[in-house]
Formats: sequence, C-alpha cells, structure tokens
Amino acid sequence: MIARPLPRQRRSHPVAWTLLIVTFAWTVDHVAQPLSPHRFGAPRRVASAAGAPMAARAVAYARSQVGKPYQWGAEGPGAFDCSGLVWAAWRHAGLGWERMTAAGQWQALHAHEVARSALRPGDLVFFAWRLGDWRSIHHVGLYVGGGLMVEAPRAGADIRLSSINRAGWFGAVRPGGDAG
Repeated sequence: MIARPLPRQRRSHPVAWTLLIVTFAWTVDHVAQPLSPHRFGAPRRVASAAGAPMAARAVAYARSQVGKPYQWGAEGPGAFDCSGLVWAAWRHAGLGWERMTAAGQWQALHAHEVARSALRPGDLVFFAWRLGDWRSIHHVGLYVGGGLMVEAPRAGADIRLSSINRAGWFGAVRPGGDAG
C-alpha cells in the first residue's frame, strides 16, 4: 500500500468573511426592527387604532409628570428621559411598544407619520441633528396642542411644557395609526 498525502484543506478567504460581515451589518441596520436597549425579547409591533380617548390619556399622563427630573435611560415613575416619557405615557394609555431610543421610536412608528400642520394631542414630535437622517434623531416629545409638547429635555432640567417651534424639527408620528 502506498501512502498518499492527505488532500490540502481549503482556507476561508478573508475577503469572503469581510463581505459576509458587511452584508450582515447592512441587514441589521436596514431590515431588522430595533431592539429595546432596556428590555430583552423580540420587539412587538405597535398596536393599531389608538383613538382620541387613548391620546387624551397619554397627554394627561405626560402632563402629570411635569416637574419631575430628567434622568438618562429612566422610564418612570420618579424620573424620565425623553423616549421613556412618551413610551410611559402611551403605555399608561393602553398602547404599548418596546422601550427604545427616540430614533428607534421614529424607525418603528414612521409609517404613521403626520404633517406638522395636522398635529393632534398625543402625537410624538421628533428632533434631529441632521434633517433627513433618522439616525440623528436625539429628542422626542409628546404634543399636547397649541404648539406645545411635554418633554424631558436634558440632564439638569425637569420635565416641562415647551414649544415645538425650535431648530431640528424632524417630523411627527401618530402612535397607533390614523396618520393624516
């Protein structure tokens, strides 16, 4: 019997691995739903058909938080950040989605976008550093009517009523649908 050398094993090509990683990263960034940075588990779709009574409950809840402190990553009851405040308000009203950043909320809800001229109490209003790039959204507030929103503005500032007429306006959504 003649001993033959074993066939040479093929090695993975580094370019193939790079392409695989880049493709995966693009898919996660452009296709996948944003996961909550605060909770584990699969994201839930936003419930539909939120009406005026639900919006009124969300607004009442947000208004009742005025004067409480801002705390990054907080979702109540003693303190909130901006996305935690609007999330808690709508959750209190009976409409839930996974807890996520302001940019994540825009990405999850932008199918229900409403024009600035069609705002109703309960709509979420978003502000960004770069208009046209949802990933630069840094702030969200809950519209309460009359050009005002309830917001958790930043560290060192309490939850307050503020004008929506400021730099960085990105857009607005109506949780639950009925976009107008």
